[in-house]
Amino acid sequence: MNIFRNLIGRVWQDPNATEVVKISTGQLHLVRPGNVRSSRECIYNDAMATIRRVPSVEHNFQLVITRVYEEGDQELLEDEEETDEERVFLISEELEFRTSESDGEPTLLWRDLQGDVDEFYEFVASGTNAPTKAFFETCMYRAMYERKYKSSADNQGDEDLAEFVWQPPANSRKGKAVVKKSSVKVKDDAKSHQSPSSSSTSDPSLEVIIKEEAELFLWDRDEGYFVREAAVSARIVQRKGAIFSFFLTATSQEGQVLAHRVSSQMMQRWSPATWSLTWNNINESGSQTSWCLRFESQESFQDFQAEFTKRAWESLNQTSWDKVKADDRAYVINANVEDVEMAVETDEDEEDAVLDELGDEDEDEEDGGTQGGALPSGPKEGRNSQLTVGYKGDRSYVVRGDKIGVFRHKPDEVEYVASIANIADMKGKKFNPQNVMLHQQDSTMIVMNPGAPNSLFHLDIERAKIVEEWKIHDDVTVDHIAPNTKFSQTTHEQTLIGASHNALYRIDPRVSGKKLVDSQYKQYASKHKFSGVTTTASGKLAVASEKGDIRLYDTIGKIAKTALTPLGDPIIGIDVSADGRWIVATTNTYLLLVDALIGQGKYAGSLGFDRSFPADAKPMPKRLQLRPEHVAYMNHNISFTPARFNIGEGQEENAIVTSTGQYVIAWDFAKVKKGQMDKYEIKKYEDLVVQDNFRFGDDKEIIVALQNNVLSVNKKQLRKPTRTSLAPDRRSSRSHSGIVNAPY
Repeated sequence: MNIFRNLIGRVWQDPNATEVVKISTGQLHLVRPGNVRSSRECIYNDAMATIRRVPSVEHNFQLVITRVYEEGDQELLEDEEETDEERVFLISEELEFRTSESDGEPTLLWRDLQGDVDEFYEFVASGTNAPTKAFFETCMYRAMYERKYKSSADNQGDEDLAEFVWQPPANSRKGKAVVKKSSVKVKDDAKSHQSPSSSSTSDPSLEVIIKEEAELFLWDRDEGYFVREAAVSARIVQRKGAIFSFFLTATSQEGQVLAHRVSSQMMQRWSPATWSLTWNNINESGSQTSWCLRFESQESFQDFQAEFTKRAWESLNQTSWDKVKADDRAYVINANVEDVEMAVETDEDEEDAVLDELGDEDEDEEDGGTQGGALPSGPKEGRNSQLTVGYKGDRSYVVRGDKIGVFRHKPDEVEYVASIANIADMKGKKFNPQNVMLHQQDSTMIVMNPGAPNSLFHLDIERAKIVEEWKIHDDVTVDHIAPNTKFSQTTHEQTLIGASHNALYRIDPRVSGKKLVDSQYKQYASKHKFSGVTTTASGKLAVASEKGDIRLYDTIGKIAKTALTPLGDPIIGIDVSADGRWIVATTNTYLLLVDALIGQGKYAGSLGFDRSFPADAKPMPKRLQLRPEHVAYMNHNISFTPARFNIGEGQEENAIVTSTGQYVIAWDFAKVKKGQMDKYEIKKYEDLVVQDNFRFGDDKEIIVALQNNVLSVNKKQLRKPTRTSLAPDRRSSRSHSGIVNAPY
């Protein structure tokens, strides 16, 4: 599939291009192998197949089959009340997409998620040559990758996409958890709130893992509270033959109301105080709905929560819950509990909404202290992709293509100063920096080049050019870097920390030849899939992985003192408080907060960086995530950027900041430590937020890089999430930032 990389690069990387690839001629059939009378039904005799972007949801794509009319046919349909001109399918691995041949013609096949278990669609791509079919197939796998991992597939090879190539189900079901179950039939109600993204559970034979009676509520966006839908039987079910694939269903007396696939995209929240579960569902068009189940007793709530947590973990890890050690299970279960009550409209909420509206008016007059820096001009200049905030100086740096914009911090604003243009290696070959890190009191910048994975590049900021390539090792890549200590970037410290997918090491640019320090290098036999590294003020290390686990090290070259059980969601960013007490790890849909203090036993008072936690005193992690009803207002597929504590020498961390889509979000850390997990505030922008971080030594000012702008916002300008603060902007579009249309 890599033979199409250049072609895919041209059609895939333009986010403004709605259509990615198209097959112009073909026929669409619905195939029912189990139906003798109508095993193959022609839906469209003339049709085309297109892969389209979902405009409102990043990293989501649709397979669209459109009926093609001959000249004059369209006019005959104008008077008809209904026409069936296209079928739309959200591209996900649940489609079980594959290719085949029919009478010598190439075909595309995928499951009918709204039909019975054995029904599927077949698009016969008449006259399509093999390369075109293969190119379309590759684009389908890339779309599946982006939806699952919420990240670009641009740098992924065949091996990364292989998991989406459909394989016939194996007869063996080894490793499956043994649970007492019963077989039932579930009615596929026409009124059910199903969607292709949730998948249908109309299989005549489902295995019911647990069933509890409950009340079902749906969030009403207009009214601002949950509205009771029906009394239901809530079930967790598994389709026979589908290992580690589960659904949450609700069935009333009138039939099945909903069937949602159990996954982290649900953003589930459990409230022991109200015996309730809230979660979100997103349909094929990207619209969000928020649901709530309130159980009849504490026992039924706890039983349902326990089974849901197990099945969610199995679904994420594709491994039996029985393989989780008994003393690690509490860690997983505790990470899924939040004592948050159902939202009810109160006088305080109405007052906050009024204050938000007043705040919007104030910002309309004076922009609320939020000011922006100059922008690069035109789409050819690309978009902002990374932000790094200075430590010693008053500068922030923003990566945009092969340029780095330099911005000066001023009171309540940032100002564009200059740019470092045409970033290139020592041979003059330009490249787009993948990761950048300030170094040695902000006098230099360490730059990673996607085309040279075994090297780092030393950029002299004063000379505005790369002056040296540091070859790390012939056989070890440098995938992640971190400062030697939390605050070493404020000093002249020259060494730094590097990580590959399964190794940790120290980098010293002063040594001759390869810069990896052999005496401080540890490669691990298992595939850890490290995804990020961070350091404390004393140089202890916290390392995250794509598997979702967190490892704590007191130094490089040894085994981890603590290895926290993976919840299953890939960790895309990790940060630690200066003293090492608190760790915040970022996944796509939630932040995981871990207290590294050992609370009891022989080493009580020590940190997990220095000693291993006793088996009976493992840390109890907490999730920080948005309330489902707030996500419903945002109508946005949550995809967090790496979260960060505010940072400053001699300062205690009191806030955590991240972003998703158009929103900057900050948690009050003092309240979070008291167990108030949903004490966060939000600010919405008209453009997508690329990255944000606190200004060094300042717990109020946040530097925000949008795709086409760089801003400074005071944390006081963030609002409590309400209908007003989350709704589309109603303010004037006038700009008060003095932005000029000047490229870097």
